[in-house]
Amino acid sequence: MTEKLLISLTVNGERHDDLVVESRHTLVDVLRHHIGLTGTHVGCEHGVCGACTVLLDGAPARACLVFAAQAEGHDIRTVESLAVDGDLNDLQRAFSAHHGLQCGFCTPGFLMLAEGFLAERPDATREEIREVVSANLCRCTGYQTIIDAIEDCARGRRRETGDSR
Repeated sequence: MTEKLLISLTVNGERHDDLVVESRHTLVDVLRHHIGLTGTHVGCEHGVCGACTVLLDGAPARACLVFAAQAEGHDIRTVESLAVDGDLNDLQRAFSAHHGLQCGFCTPGFLMLAEGFLAERPDATREEIREVVSANLCRCTGYQTIIDAIEDCARGRRRETGDSR
């Protein structure tokens, strides 16, 4: 018999109380099947591909490797948090402008990886961006357009803050 737990999660600023989950359920399972946020994709389920990347307290995390119960008390952000009132944020617009997606399966994971990384390293160099995106897998784009999009977004964010780098 699988143990059931009663947990509360804060996802995209909204508290979800009284979630009854099995102790073995991962965060990606609960996001998709209990809360209904399907933007976080299930890929390899081994933490290798990065399709399930979310921000956990602002840092990129593989939602397939985190038990839902472990995420209780932490701030969780999914790809659904990026757009505001249906308007894409600057990172999403950069991905679109640079064709940083093709089939789109890996895109939410790359967006959340980049969002967390740029929050920590707004002055990232192209080489640093290249290193970070190598943590996620994409079968379609060859990564150049993803790197271009993240670099362009970083440049735009620096301009907005008056940073000339």
